Amino acid sequence: MEELARGIPIILEWIAGNETCKEAALKESYACVANNSKCIDVIEAPGYRCNCTQGYEGNPYLKDGCRDINECNATRFPNSCKGICTNTDGSYDCKCPLGTHSGDPKNKECVPQVKLVIGICISIIFLIICISTLLIKIQRMKLEKEKQRFYDQNGGHILYQKIISGQVNTVEIFTEEVLKNATNNFDSGQKLGAGGHGIVYKGILRDNNVVAVKRSNFLHVTDAEEFVQEIIMLSQINHRNVVRLIGCCLEVEVPILVYEFISNGTLSYLIHGDSRRYASLKLRLRIAQESAEALAYLHLSTNRPIIHGDVKSLHIMLDDSYTVKVTDFGASRWLSNEAVEQIAMVQGTRGYLDPEYLQERKLTEKSDVYSFGVVLLELITGKKAIYRHDGDGDFESLAGSFLRAMEEERVENILDTSLAGASMEALPLLQEVAKVGSMCLSAKGKERPSMAEVTDMLKAVRIAWRDLLVSSEYNVTEVFVDSSEAPPSGNPSSAVFWTPDMQSLEVETLR
Repeated sequence: MEELARGIPIILEWIAGNETCKEAALKESYACVANNSKCIDVIEAPGYRCNCTQGYEGNPYLKDGCRDINECNATRFPNSCKGICTNTDGSYDCKCPLGTHSGDPKNKECVPQVKLVIGICISIIFLIICISTLLIKIQRMKLEKEKQRFYDQNGGHILYQKIISGQVNTVEIFTEEVLKNATNNFDSGQKLGAGGHGIVYKGILRDNNVVAVKRSNFLHVTDAEEFVQEIIMLSQINHRNVVRLIGCCLEVEVPILVYEFISNGTLSYLIHGDSRRYASLKLRLRIAQESAEALAYLHLSTNRPIIHGDVKSLHIMLDDSYTVKVTDFGASRWLSNEAVEQIAMVQGTRGYLDPEYLQERKLTEKSDVYSFGVVLLELITGKKAIYRHDGDGDFESLAGSFLRAMEEERVENILDTSLAGASMEALPLLQEVAKVGSMCLSAKGKERPSMAEVTDMLKAVRIAWRDLLVSSEYNVTEVFVDSSEAPPSGNPSSAVFWTPDMQSLEVETLR
């Protein structure tokens, strides 16, 4: 009873007025003045009581006494919502997160909705596919437009019209896709050589025809019609010692040229590579004459004479029967009407460059004659155009060393005397060929013979010394002394003939 010592607790219930809610509402003294309040009739006694409506709390007897209850307050109402709670005026919303569902999220946990998730994922994937397809289509359209632009820029429509009209039947137009398929997308394993002008690839066309596909680093087409005419003329070159142009691809920025494939490597590899000991004097002289004939043909026998511009042993190819195929017109020029082509920038290879061309920047047929003279020296000396004296000394120019030897009448010191035989019977023959070489190396172009004259001189030498060349001492297998050491017959593998020494091989272009 100690708790009651201070008195008995009393619970008071307030009652407003002594009338019903309906009656009180008509009077100015109505007590339930708060918004969101309600009137409740008291049953036990006359009068009424005011309460805030559901979702509100406060004093209903004051004008703004009833305030919204925030049912989303997790501290006051921890179990009001099992999903995402959003408070509203006088109430609240409870929804499950996306991808989940519940029969009553206010009282039951939300669980994953598998079908919805799958549907959303499929929709997203479908949207991605549609966007990707659209982007690919747009990219292809851009690529096709770009290909068409390059095709027109490089004169493709002009060449095509000439082909379908029957004016031209010596050149074929390839698509980039065909050449990619032929070279395994220009795979490095198909690479035959690379140089300053571009890269050469081995390609196999759909008809199993083997070709050399040459991608240039640069080839400036300033006049589409003139470029097409040059392509046509190159394709019409018909000489057994000149590599034949088969066709071209014009739908790329830099036109790709397609040539016949030559399987047996270069003259440079023959005389300077591992097979050097097999090259007989008879074979070397035949190669020299055939190379001279090819250059003479380019200078004289075409509608518009062509200057090769970069004659060297690396640009003289050999087929399966060791027949010469002059190639790589990377620095070639069509001869102008004045018979001289002015060059802004020197092109060519050190050791082979015409000194007159270096001084005057004028490219003529006699520039090719000088370069051929260096190739002729390579054939009879076995030395490279730029070589080390005594194997480990300073680098020397073969042309310079040879001309000094000629002046000092000691030319036999620089010749490859192993070609003359044990008793030196062929030394006079080598000296005659050396005289032809010295004429080609004259300092002034006008003092050099033409390539046609060089061809005649070499032919005369071979005829004059024919008996010696076919004598028993020289009547050996033209290339291989010992068949057990010779590469297998047929098409030698690229591993045998395409060597690191050929990495400076440049791409045939027209400019």
